Amino acid sequence: MTGEGHIIFAIASAIFAKRAELTPVLAQADWWHLVPSALLTCLLPDIDHPKSLLGQRLRWLSHPIARAFGHRGFTHSLLAVAAGLWLFQINLPQSSPIPADVLQGLTLGYLSHIVADMLTPAGVPLLWPCRWRFRLPILRSQKGNQLERALCLGLVGYALWFPVGMPSFGANGWPAQLFDTLQNGVGRLISSHSAQ
Repeated sequence: MTGEGHIIFAIASAIFAKRAELTPVLAQADWWHLVPSALLTCLLPDIDHPKSLLGQRLRWLSHPIARAFGHRGFTHSLLAVAAGLWLFQINLPQSSPIPADVLQGLTLGYLSHIVADMLTPAGVPLLWPCRWRFRLPILRSQKGNQLERALCLGLVGYALWFPVGMPSFGANGWPAQLFDTLQNGVGRLISSHSAQ
């Protein structure tokens, strides 16, 4: 997927997550926290590709990551998401924490990239280092792909149309419980590591 597609997909994901109230934090999130934070990380997984939009600007970081993991390796896995959550929580001083809606927006932007890449024929290795690729190949990776743009803009339209707080997705639904469980698990891991 192109950088443009990832940006539009991240916007659609942020709008949908807030309107669907995927978590209690996202239900109450400030739009000015949620959308920019999702946009900050929506291109980050492609840091492993030196010719990507972000890789061209951060070559000093992109080349070593590409050599170590290859394109669509570690950075496109759930392990990378967990590592990112851990880094955000371990390096924050208690006096100035990042607001919860910003942290969930950053995570949402990163996850939106991974989900969007699952729509391409190459797929993503969600369970890296296992090499299994997860994919639903409805998009072809061509520059200027009109289908990609139409799909992503259609998702923005759907997210804007989506009724606020649908019962199956509400703040007490399974997505909220899954997201909160992951966040609490990372928090407990950090606490136990800090205590030692």
